[in-house]
Amino acid sequence: MKKLEGVFPVLITPMEQNGEINWSGLKENIEHFIQNQVAGIVVNGSTGEFVSLTKEERFRVAEIAAEQVNGRIPLIVGTAAETTSDAVIYTRQAESVGADAALLINSYYAHPKENELYEHFKTIASSVVFPVMIYNNPYTSGVNMSTDLILKVGRGIENITHIKESSGDIRKVRDLTRQGSSYIQTFCGADDLALESFLVGATGWISVAGNIAPRLVTDLFVMVQKKQLEVAWKIYDSLLPLCRFLEESGKYVQIVKRAMELQGLAGGPSRKPRLPLSTEEDAKLQSILESLGVFENEKEWI
Repeated sequence: MKKLEGVFPVLITPMEQNGEINWSGLKENIEHFIQNQVAGIVVNGSTGEFVSLTKEERFRVAEIAAEQVNGRIPLIVGTAAETTSDAVIYTRQAESVGADAALLINSYYAHPKENELYEHFKTIASSVVFPVMIYNNPYTSGVNMSTDLILKVGRGIENITHIKESSGDIRKVRDLTRQGSSYIQTFCGADDLALESFLVGATGWISVAGNIAPRLVTDLFVMVQKKQLEVAWKIYDSLLPLCRFLEESGKYVQIVKRAMELQGLAGGPSRKPRLPLSTEEDAKLQSILESLGVFENEKEWI
């Protein structure tokens, strides 16, 4: 099993103007991230619009990603679904095509209780052998899993090995890394808390910003690992305007897709009800990208 550690961009699903998936663009984008030496990638996540994709499209995204990666870096596939039985299907398919792990959020409409969540995760994880990363995102799913529940899941379900923590509560990241490090590893899921999460023990970051500035987010993690915190803070300060824009805009998918296009990569429209960026939002994005130096292959920090 590949080690899951470092910064993993959570990829968009690029689309044509008619709303169909741009399959060749997906392959090209994946290759772009591999060449930029990211630690790994995630597909079929929230940034990949998984709730807007059909079952067949989600299956095909996982298949193409696994084929394109071809074992060169770890691949995590989002396998969330509203029902436990559907999540089992997606998770088994991800394992069968060669993904290295699944990313699994709770049911996002039913708002299950904690005992229901435990059984949900246990049933899905027990249906496969590969690692499962559970995902706490109360803003999207309407459920804020307690620290105690997350630790219980990590202790009690052998192949649930990671938690993506996106509640925005750095205390939860701290407590998970301090109390559960022997059986569940914590990944940051809030782009504007990345460095803080690393400093309290997070071992990775599922990053939206990593789509746009893969070298910078990777350099940030490397500098923390090397304990070169002064450099890490400089990188983070340069990234924070982008991270805040992504977190606060409500249009993180559209922002990433537009930023990819501005860099000559595959982006395209998002499926409705998502609408494109306004003129003001587009201008703000371009200003941020210029400050990061992404049009000149990003600033070099290492």
